[in-house]
Amino acid sequence: MQHINHFINGEFVSAVDGKSFEKRSPVDRRLIAQVSEGGKVDVDRAVHAARAALNGEWGAFTMEQRVEILYGVADEITRRFDDFVEAEMADTGQPKSIMTHAFIPRGAANFKIFADVIKNVPNESFQTTTPDGLGALNYAIRVPKGVVGVVSPWNAPFLLMTWKVGPALACGNTVVVKPSEETPLTTTLLGEVMNKVGVPKGVFNVVHGFGPDSAGEYLTHHPKVDAITFTGETTTGAAIMKAASEGMRDVSFELGGKNAGIVFADSDFDKAVDGIYKSSFLNSGQVCLGTERVYVERPIFDKFVEALKKKVEKVRHGRPDDENCNFGPMISHEHQAKVLSYYAKAVEEGATVVTGGGVPSIPEELKEGAWVEPTIWTGLAEDATVMKEEIFGPCCHIAPFDDEQQVINWANDTEYGLSTTVWTRDLSRAHRVAAKINVGITWINSWFLRDLRTAFGGSKQSGIGREGGVHSLEFYTETRNVCVKL
Repeated sequence: MQHINHFINGEFVSAVDGKSFEKRSPVDRRLIAQVSEGGKVDVDRAVHAARAALNGEWGAFTMEQRVEILYGVADEITRRFDDFVEAEMADTGQPKSIMTHAFIPRGAANFKIFADVIKNVPNESFQTTTPDGLGALNYAIRVPKGVVGVVSPWNAPFLLMTWKVGPALACGNTVVVKPSEETPLTTTLLGEVMNKVGVPKGVFNVVHGFGPDSAGEYLTHHPKVDAITFTGETTTGAAIMKAASEGMRDVSFELGGKNAGIVFADSDFDKAVDGIYKSSFLNSGQVCLGTERVYVERPIFDKFVEALKKKVEKVRHGRPDDENCNFGPMISHEHQAKVLSYYAKAVEEGATVVTGGGVPSIPEELKEGAWVEPTIWTGLAEDATVMKEEIFGPCCHIAPFDDEQQVINWANDTEYGLSTTVWTRDLSRAHRVAAKINVGITWINSWFLRDLRTAFGGSKQSGIGREGGVHSLEFYTETRNVCVKL
């Protein structure tokens, strides 16, 4: 069994008060690690180390030096690729194929893409007319925001943590990361990478723990943290926003979603089925961008439901390193219980269960794992509980629609606004529908296709701010204007 410590000021250290908690596998509930739990003193040490680095060696780095060292971080992650894959599988229980083809490569890419952004982004300047005719020159400079608190989620832990740490460091900030208590391994492993490539002590810090009355609360309330970035559920985001109001500190949030998928009758049928299957069931449905509400134009509705049912019923549960496994467990037994409670609620409110709806038949050695069946429903009204509340599990409801405006209204009838996916061969309609859906990102005939230079974020209760490319710089830097009288 491993013991996972905090990473503070370039060193792995246990909690000052000796507190720790268990990390158990979601696959079979075996004990994976004992993890140090951060208290106020641990968080304070991490924040002060970050502040010292900002005012010391790291603060003296040129932009070119930061770019070079971030490329080194990405290369070292790639060199230790198998270690990160193993750690992420142990944390999440998700299949190896997802880790090797998506989540870990993206983690490394997040450092390179933002290194490239920071060295290529221009700053604005203006020639200003003055009464004396001699003029003035106004130009902008960007400076680091300071010490950034990073509170990262459990569903794609390495990818989503580096999505924040990469731009933060590229812009010259220092960070204190509080990873989810469910997924401590890859964030801790990144500390080894930072030391290996020569990132100065205190630039990257990790404090493990929970939210309330633990590391998360202490970090977000710490007065020496200049900004807070968070990915997770909306209720937690609201609590962090209240904490950030102390000192009027900046926040960047990517929060919940109740995303719609829209399939028109003229779509490429097979591609649409495959796309909705991925958007609803990838990572066992534990994706903030996932599709839990599917609307299919009536002429192909029955055919679509049957095709998706057949595809879902071919999933293979198992250990993440099993080549035959393509479907993992929920992240924890607590989350398993939450998802199963929604399964029961759907039936209670009159849903027709097309497939799934419970716990799968699983080998005896995996029965202690947090497994649920991928599930499809039909027959619910738009105001049903599972049509309004984010479940964050492998499930979707499919409803027929008859006209374009009707489905746009249904797609927008939610307090969230993160993403949608639209399937049609009519590109005029695709553009028209995309412009009317109140979300941060709309995919046409695709899903999860990302260009990391583009703006990413949610509307309504799905978030605050935008990340990606130059958009990340708006959060991770302060823009100052310099006016020179000529």
